Amino acid sequence: MSSIAFRQIEGRSAGYYMLLAALGLFVLFGLGSAYYMEEHGHIVTGMTNQVVWGMPHVFAVFLIVAASGALNVASIGSVFGKTMYKPLAPLSGLLAIALLAGGLTVLMLDLGRPDRVIIAMTYYNFKSVFAWNVFLYTGFFTIVAAYIWTMMERRMNVFTKSVGVAAFIWRLLLTTGTGSIFGFLVARQAYDSALLAPMFIIMSFAYGLAVYLLVLMAAYSHTNRPLGDKVVLRLKKLLAVFISASLYFVAVFHMTNLYFAKKHGIESFILVNGGIYTQLFWIGQILIGGILPLVILFHPTLGKSRSWIAISSVMVILGGLAQMYVTIIGGQAFPLELFPGMHESSSFYDGVIHGYHASLPETMLGIGGIAIAGVIAAFGIKVLRFLPDSLDDKVIDANHGSKALSK
Repeated sequence: MSSIAFRQIEGRSAGYYMLLAALGLFVLFGLGSAYYMEEHGHIVTGMTNQVVWGMPHVFAVFLIVAASGALNVASIGSVFGKTMYKPLAPLSGLLAIALLAGGLTVLMLDLGRPDRVIIAMTYYNFKSVFAWNVFLYTGFFTIVAAYIWTMMERRMNVFTKSVGVAAFIWRLLLTTGTGSIFGFLVARQAYDSALLAPMFIIMSFAYGLAVYLLVLMAAYSHTNRPLGDKVVLRLKKLLAVFISASLYFVAVFHMTNLYFAKKHGIESFILVNGGIYTQLFWIGQILIGGILPLVILFHPTLGKSRSWIAISSVMVILGGLAQMYVTIIGGQAFPLELFPGMHESSSFYDGVIHGYHASLPETMLGIGGIAIAGVIAAFGIKVLRFLPDSLDDKVIDANHGSKALSK
């Protein structure tokens, strides 16, 4: 039985320091933007009394959902027993923690009073799904950290499967909780659907795997480590499956809404005459984030090119951000239904489409969250052995079916 050795990257090259410097610069921009918004108030953002979740929430929710999906590679290896994925599992755990940390940082800094986050962590309203998510986020950090420990510490390997099962269940709960934030909002016609929770789960698979593929290929390319086609092509096929499933859920979601007369207004707004939201849905979410990546990944020539696989992964991420923008901001832009099922009228924004223009500080705060995730991932693979020394096809073949991996 062969074994796979894990090793840190040296992290002494000019390229590595340039990467950290660039990420650090965006982190500083993000922190500066948060400070600017705290000093001047949310009046300097595009958010209003009607659109209370803006661009920072688009980035934050995307990162949180992608964090759950990034753990998918580890789950396939340890929970479902696919041994080829086991060498990929530690990086999967690292990215899950990094992405969640980036997303939660954006959320915390967008509160306006980040110091009051301690209130949210010590006083709970269990009727609110937000309170549930506090436990889901902290639990995710704890379980994934333990999961990584069992994978990287030889003496703890016997617990990897059981902890992996717990992590798999918890990540499903976490993404269900995130999707339910919107699904439980009955006053917003764009939300108010039980389908949002499973749809967020399947989307998380695609977003997280796209991030994983990009990081894996970049790490091995810039450290001159062998990365065989078998790993890349297997992950590529998996990404194609997740993209297809995401498109299927989106189709079912909108077809279900179209079945109900009360949803015709919001469906017309998103699908036909919603302006920027309609464009982002069809061009950003469906075309760039779904159809074009599928064409590339299934193409007999392009689908074998790592450059095109990387491009398709970037397109999935961009499509994911477009999906979050349409869901979060488009859903709030449509007029609020104060009393579902009742008739009421007022002179206060009745039937008015609410405007929203993302400000630069909002956008920089969101990008800062991505940079924080990047810093954690880049620093993590430098100080700990998250990456196998080689993922060459011969190494994968030799270990395919092995039950243990050496450090």
